Amino acid sequence: MDFIIGSGSKPAAGGAAPNDLIKEGSAATFAADVIEASMTTPVIVDFWATWCGPCKQLGPALEKVVVEARGAVRMVKIDIDKNQELAAQLRIQSVPTVYAFANGRPVDGFTGAQPESQLRAFVQRLGKGAAQPSLTEIIDEAKAMLAQGDAETAAQIFQQVLGEDPNNAPAMAGLLRCLMAVGDIATVKQMLGQLPTDLVKNAEIAAVKTALDLHEAAAAGAGQAADLRRRLAGNADDHQARFDLALAYYGSGEIETAVDELLELFRRDRGWNQDGARKQLLKIFEALGGAHPVTLQGRRRLSTLLFS
Repeated sequence: MDFIIGSGSKPAAGGAAPNDLIKEGSAATFAADVIEASMTTPVIVDFWATWCGPCKQLGPALEKVVVEARGAVRMVKIDIDKNQELAAQLRIQSVPTVYAFANGRPVDGFTGAQPESQLRAFVQRLGKGAAQPSLTEIIDEAKAMLAQGDAETAAQIFQQVLGEDPNNAPAMAGLLRCLMAVGDIATVKQMLGQLPTDLVKNAEIAAVKTALDLHEAAAAGAGQAADLRRRLAGNADDHQARFDLALAYYGSGEIETAVDELLELFRRDRGWNQDGARKQLLKIFEALGGAHPVTLQGRRRLSTLLFS
């Protein structure tokens, strides 16, 4: 993501900043105060610190122009010393740093102290509407957050999209993957069972269904990896043991190793169990998605074996 940079400070003297326009934020409230709120109104996030001199100049000036905008934008102030993990996640290099969010994603920003005229232009530009991303762009951003491990924030964005377009298949698939990422398998099953037929047939949702099937198959053999490795050490042609070990690796998140074992099984006996190794590889590739690095590399290696 391209984040934007700016400042931080305490509220303007005299308490001039209305509570509904300017508030103190934290890591715990960031998703609601910034991500969700910016879906309707641009939000300026002011990262500051008590020891930062320029922050004491920029903060009150920025609050002033936000108030002047009369609700066209909102402002959230984050003390980086009290929210070090959030600052690290957003790669705050120095303060003052300001990010502007719209539709759940960063759209503009600056670093360091700025003259009031530039702050006013900045706020006016946001108030008139920062470049509005398409739903596809918003979904892509949420997918990136999920890939980076932030399933909760990604889920909130997917839900926002579904609020606008309840039948948006990529957003539904993304939400289901977020639920799987946090271990809420029961809800995933329930939601899949309630989806309209046309959505269930969508490729991205079908891939989630495949991922769920793989998860359950892997869960059935959880805790058996050590025994399966011993079996293979004694007999490298124990194909069932290798197949089950691949599922165990997949279930523990060692996806590349799972693919390695299935490719090795295919190399040793491509016809085993009615082409079982290749079929399982294709399920993993479908679950991961065609653009996933493991899929791309795995398909190349499988093709090499097929035509060797």
